[in-house]
Amino acid sequence: MQDEYRTVAHAGVHETEVNRSRFLCALAPAATEKEAQDFIASVRKEHADATHNCYAYVIGADAAVQKASDDGEPGGTAGVPMLQMLLRRDMRYVVAVVTRYYGGVKLGAGGLIRAYGGAVGEALDAVGTLTRRRFRLATVTVDHQRAGKVHNDLRSTGREVRDVRYGEAVTIEIGLPDADVDAFRGWLADATAGTAGFELGGEAYGDA
Repeated sequence: MQDEYRTVAHAGVHETEVNRSRFLCALAPAATEKEAQDFIASVRKEHADATHNCYAYVIGADAAVQKASDDGEPGGTAGVPMLQMLLRRDMRYVVAVVTRYYGGVKLGAGGLIRAYGGAVGEALDAVGTLTRRRFRLATVTVDHQRAGKVHNDLRSTGREVRDVRYGEAVTIEIGLPDADVDAFRGWLADATAGTAGFELGGEAYGDA
């Protein structure tokens, strides 16, 4: 598994103009290939009158799924440079659709490659990206008497508290970088006089 990847902070659109052609780049996070395809379909519907709606998406922390489409532009001049820009920026779980409204001036193959790749790069800068880092999920079980202090200490030291459940004891789910597991185990034993339970779970990604 990748230790971290970048994705877009939220959906957004950024417009650029090249030789009177308008290029609108719509970006969105996409957890699955279906989400990416649904987003592409919605942009195509919104801009059904556009000259082209080209797209690229990368799904998976290891970029396992990569797709691109030139949508009628000369082969390799739109979707591929868009995809290359996403990969160059280490973007994952993301979909980009560049809508072109032709302005009457032909750009040539080199001009198209620069325009489509550039539209994605500028949109990433404008919309904003965030880094998601791999965590081990862990469960801390502690008595009610100590739970409040442990919870506060976790938050104040910047630990990612994912869930808190109250039963006979209090169960706190957290995310930990792999490298911190041993140190955390020691801290927890000290903080609770050895009374807390600690169990490692699977892996997940969280905001870095």
